[in-house]
Amino acid sequence: MSLVTRRQTLFGLAVGVAMAAAVCLSAPFASAANDDAGQILKAMSDYLAAQQTISASYDSDVEVITPDLQKIQFASSGTFLLNRPDQLHATRTGGYMDAELIFDGKTLTVFGKSANSYAQLDAPGSIQQLIETLRSHGAAIPGADLLVADVYGAMNARIIDAKHVGLGVVGGVECNHLAFRGQDVDWQLWVEAGANPIPRKLVITSKTVGAAPQYTLVINDWKTGVPADAAMFQFTPPAGAKKLGVEGLATLDEIPPGIPAKGQ
Repeated sequence: MSLVTRRQTLFGLAVGVAMAAAVCLSAPFASAANDDAGQILKAMSDYLAAQQTISASYDSDVEVITPDLQKIQFASSGTFLLNRPDQLHATRTGGYMDAELIFDGKTLTVFGKSANSYAQLDAPGSIQQLIETLRSHGAAIPGADLLVADVYGAMNARIIDAKHVGLGVVGGVECNHLAFRGQDVDWQLWVEAGANPIPRKLVITSKTVGAAPQYTLVINDWKTGVPADAAMFQFTPPAGAKKLGVEGLATLDEIPPGIPAKGQ
């Protein structure tokens, strides 16, 4: 019996935790035209869409619920480099996996450094098409909706209520604190106040799972217009690396595979 029950994930989604659009919600954005939260979200979306390259580091925490209803949190850190429209490089280091994700516009590779194994998926197209392909395989990239060309459009269709809570500070930066509700998932977003509406923090709460586990993503060291080295989006297997099937994507996760319980 595993320590936690979980869905197939990639780079950090776990049981009951969906990134901003991993669960399809049906209702439209509430009063978006006159709502401060909608206006701030749209400004952030427009800002992100205007950036050709984006790099950042991040810290993430994912909560899981054990069969005996204990909440456990796993922490990791990483980096990402996005070069529109079809190149992505990301890393994640945690206590159970040191992983690297590479997408060159044709093939997605996820390499588990500590296990010296990798899995690949043919996914020709843009980053947005990659995200859709991963979802069709039951996997996801954390904060995926922050990577698409139209963040507002992607998030807009999945919100039934929106609020501008007020101001908050993340990493010493003053931010607008937004709160959104969905049928199965609630999420909060902190967007840097001022001329550069950068997403600084994202918290996803799964309401349909007992104890309401959360996923938290804090974005640091945000840069735009950085040079995109072509080598960052190429993968050459190191000596002795084992190639896994597509199902291997689920094993390259930030959550341990499990601890036997009561002799099982």
